[in-house]
Amino acid sequence: MSKVLYTGKTHTTGGREGAARSSDGRLDVQLSSPGSSAPGTNPEQLFAAGWSACFIGAMGLAAGQLKVQLPAQTAVDAEVDLVNNDSGYFLQARLNVSLPGLDRETAQAIVDGAHQTCPYSKLSRGNIDVEIKLV
Repeated sequence: MSKVLYTGKTHTTGGREGAARSSDGRLDVQLSSPGSSAPGTNPEQLFAAGWSACFIGAMGLAAGQLKVQLPAQTAVDAEVDLVNNDSGYFLQARLNVSLPGLDRETAQAIVDGAHQTCPYSKLSRGNIDVEIKLV
């Protein structure tokens, strides 16, 4: 049986040139189209921020299973591309993961474990091109 742990609720108006606000008021952002000079962020940046934060949490779980501590300087630089071709618009992404001080084999095991358990990775699997690289 599944148990809902949390529900994020937002109200968005105006699409890519609008605004989004969470029901608790902790998120309140202006939206703008990618590449425009208008103030605000865009859905691709929000997705990249959410995925990278979630991925770090999943790496913490994977590291715990391996009895390893994540380095304090652990970081994920996420890049989410909005792409257009003959079949329409789609996303593709890259996660560049930094686990300084860990040997490559351990770091790769943590990244692989995180990619299997991170909800954003599960959401994207088979739906968009994803490249995950240790840097």
